[in-house]
Amino acid sequence: MKTIQTLIRASLCAAASLTLAGCLTSTPHWDETFGSSVSQLKEMQTLNPNAGMNTDPVAGVDGSTAHAIQKNYAKSFTTPPPPINVFAVGLPVSN
Repeated sequence: MKTIQTLIRASLCAAASLTLAGCLTSTPHWDETFGSSVSQLKEMQTLNPNAGMNTDPVAGVDGSTAHAIQKNYAKSFTTPPPPINVFAVGLPVSN
C-alpha cells in the first residue's frame, strides 16, 4: 500500500514538473541576440569597411593582361595540371 502511494506522489510530482517546465521560457534572450555573433565575425574579418566608397581605380594591371590572367585561371579548373610523381621528387633524373 505504501509503495502505491509513493508511486502516485512521484507521478504527480513529475507531472507538475513537466507542466511548470512548459511555462518556463528563455527564448526572449535568445531572440534578442540572434545573429549577433555572425555580424561580429563579419565585422572582424572586414579589412576596410569603407572600401566601397573609394572611387579611385586600381592601377598596375592593364585590361589585356588582366583578361589573360583570368582566362588562365578559369582554364586551370577545366584542364588541371598533370599529377606529379611524389616518389621521384628530389631524385636525380636519368636520361
